[in-house]
Amino acid sequence: MPDCSENRMVTRRAMLLGGASFAAWAYLPKFARAADGRDPRLVVVILRGALDGLATVAPIGDPDYAGLHGSIALASSGAKAATMLDNFFGLHPAMPELARMYRDKHAAVVHAVATSYRERSHFDGQDVLESGFAGPGRVQSGWLNRALEVLPRGERVKSGLAVGPTTPLILRGAAPTLAWAPVALPQAAEDTAMRLMDLYSQRDPALAKALAAGLQLDRMALGDDMKPKPGTGGVSAMRLAARGAAKLMAADEGPRIAALAFDGWDTHANEGGATGRLAQLLGGLDGALAEFESGLAARWRDTVVVVATEFGRTARINGTEGTDHGTGTVALLVGGAVKGGRIISDWPGLKPASLYQGRDLAPTTDLRAVFKGVLHDHLGIGESVLAQTVFPDSGTAKPMKGLLV
Repeated sequence: MPDCSENRMVTRRAMLLGGASFAAWAYLPKFARAADGRDPRLVVVILRGALDGLATVAPIGDPDYAGLHGSIALASSGAKAATMLDNFFGLHPAMPELARMYRDKHAAVVHAVATSYRERSHFDGQDVLESGFAGPGRVQSGWLNRALEVLPRGERVKSGLAVGPTTPLILRGAAPTLAWAPVALPQAAEDTAMRLMDLYSQRDPALAKALAAGLQLDRMALGDDMKPKPGTGGVSAMRLAARGAAKLMAADEGPRIAALAFDGWDTHANEGGATGRLAQLLGGLDGALAEFESGLAARWRDTVVVVATEFGRTARINGTEGTDHGTGTVALLVGGAVKGGRIISDWPGLKPASLYQGRDLAPTTDLRAVFKGVLHDHLGIGESVLAQTVFPDSGTAKPMKGLLV
């Protein structure tokens, strides 16, 4: 079993409070006041630890799937039944909200997707996923921050909000961020936040108002409805982070762009099939997506949520009923602006000769193409800027067309 001690190193990059962290950029560009009434919101959710895409959206129609995934394989019926999305792919039963959104054509799945990274280090894989470069260790800024910098200029709040003491790399760059944690602030931290709010009330009233909203959400965490339930850990924290983020993003003066990171997806042992550890995590993610839908309310119509992970997991289960570090996986697109109700995949198959390095789902779609497609169609960023600035040296990964309505 690979040594995953290096995965603990990511805490230097992003504080994962109970399994969740959040960052948002409060930016009100001109397209928010466009003639067609669009006011786009974009949320990027990073699942740290590598998601088993073959368990999340199972290729039940592939004749080699059941044998490879063994005791944790899902089926079209019976005790391990998935929610069939078509006659080939089934969604994990722990995600009924996502299944509903899929039926409502507000969710789509991109399968057999991966970044350009082909090794198996969590830290380097996450670096590539969040930096947007082809290899690790290139920069200390993230692709989403660079995308924000090239948006059409308009009314702008010149700082970001980060829920969690540090900002995820994906949204890190030259612009300052303010930290907000989705748990009750200790008095010293609240005093500091109040001093910051006083400072920004003079320099940037719009940011001060957004920060005040964040502090109010923090105080709400003292209420029973905002407290993680005992023993649920990161699963409950996913819903909590999404709930707070949605409330901020639903406001007219709130952030339009957000990034969240959910920890704990490294399922080397006891992954579970229809029930178990992965099912609990997927249930937390499912709840977080539902919180965004309900919290954004009327804004949901113009929202895209992209869920991605650093790499997939092996096609064959290991001796501890888990899966090891792999390659191909899934990306999820959710929101009222998504052209949903479909699986987008050039399916490579799971025959031994088709597996990447004889062990992984072979990637057939570059994840950067998915990100680019959303940024181009949702936020209006040009293809050349995406290829040169947002995702440098990525000209071969063309923006995926037709992802949005």
